[in-house]
Amino acid sequence: LIPFIGAVIIGFSPKQKAVQLCSFFAAIAPFLSLLLGLAWLGNDRIGETIDLVSFGQTTLFGVTIDSISTLICFAVVFLGFLISLYSAGYLTMGNREHPHEGTRRYYAFLLTFIGAMAGLVLSSTLIGQLLFFEITGGCSWALIGYYQKPKSLRSALKALIVTHVAAVGLYFAAAYLFAETGTFSLSALSDLDSNAKTIVIFGILFAAWGKSAQLPMHIWLPDAMEAPTPVSAYLHAASMVKVGVYIFARALVSAGDVPEIIGTVGMVMAMITLVYGFWMYLPQKDMKRLLAYSTITQLSYMFLALSISVFGPQLAFNGGIAYIFNHAFAKSLFFLVAGALSYSCGTRMLPQLRGIMGRIPLLGIGFCVAALAITGVPPFNGFFSKFPLFAGGFVVAEEHWWIVPLLVIALIETVASFGWFLYWCGKTLPGKPSEEVANASPV
Repeated sequence: LIPFIGAVIIGFSPKQKAVQLCSFFAAIAPFLSLLLGLAWLGNDRIGETIDLVSFGQTTLFGVTIDSISTLICFAVVFLGFLISLYSAGYLTMGNREHPHEGTRRYYAFLLTFIGAMAGLVLSSTLIGQLLFFEITGGCSWALIGYYQKPKSLRSALKALIVTHVAAVGLYFAAAYLFAETGTFSLSALSDLDSNAKTIVIFGILFAAWGKSAQLPMHIWLPDAMEAPTPVSAYLHAASMVKVGVYIFARALVSAGDVPEIIGTVGMVMAMITLVYGFWMYLPQKDMKRLLAYSTITQLSYMFLALSISVFGPQLAFNGGIAYIFNHAFAKSLFFLVAGALSYSCGTRMLPQLRGIMGRIPLLGIGFCVAALAITGVPPFNGFFSKFPLFAGGFVVAEEHWWIVPLLVIALIETVASFGWFLYWCGKTLPGKPSEEVANASPV
């Protein structure tokens, strides 16, 4: 509730106070989420569901406090706080690519988005997830189109339409669950028979594909890079794109025994998206569009891990959850490095960026760390997501041989993506600074 309250206050406050108010309310949220996590630890790590809003015997909204919700909740609100601080420096007239003073509208929608993400992660019912799912869609539309230019407005509308079409799957899943059990609680998934469980989870998975930019509903994410870079860092690395993966993970946890058809379809679609996303890396010269396709590919790894877990190994599921957490931080760093480069150099086109280490070493180091983390190089955090994914996958492959080719393709993509980012590190970091880098303003 704290970010929502902050958004309302910003709406009625003077423009010059918006930055401070946003940072203040954004700072309270991670502190409270940390207390929530500590309370869970103090309860002997036993999960608990608390009903908050009911109609008759039907719970409409409640919160689930367990290992998954407390971990991901902290990640999304803490990164929201960091993004709010970054925005205060980015949205200024000193920005060489987009000279612009941040408005109350920007900071209010950013806080609303942080609150919606916390609400969705903690929701114990499908109707609660659906409510916050739609709020995140509205916030993404407002923030992607923030600059009010024709291209950004078209991109915002595309994101809104695609994710809203995806929401139909969640509407259907909620309605079917209620028709079968008389409740919207996610815990009721375990009471369904195999066929009904398949129908509900496929509805959730359809919504997840749209929100997390998986084929064939990936088309909104690359164009969404028209948003201010802090928005790209938060919505398209730390929060919005993670909504789909999270609701799928929560459904798997709640359902108990999940029909194997869910895992099979999930793995196949994840692999198709993974290969497509990497293929689209290759022609990209705009750093943010490259990162957008990288995000599509990384999200497919998360779906792959969760789908593998349907066949048994908890290790793969843990890897998928760790992937959500680790990727949020690593990709946010990458986007913020891109924003700092465009702020100081006036461009984010990779061929025009050369000699970064000599002129702006901090950004060069950030570029390297983010690239190594994203591609899973030990000891960076991405490694501790990919290792359990593949370890769990090869355990399953002992009984399901057809999974082996999928894992081999994923391993090849991991090495190839590392090679591609290494290529751009070699092109942009060493050497004599290009004109844009040589004339860079302080960051």
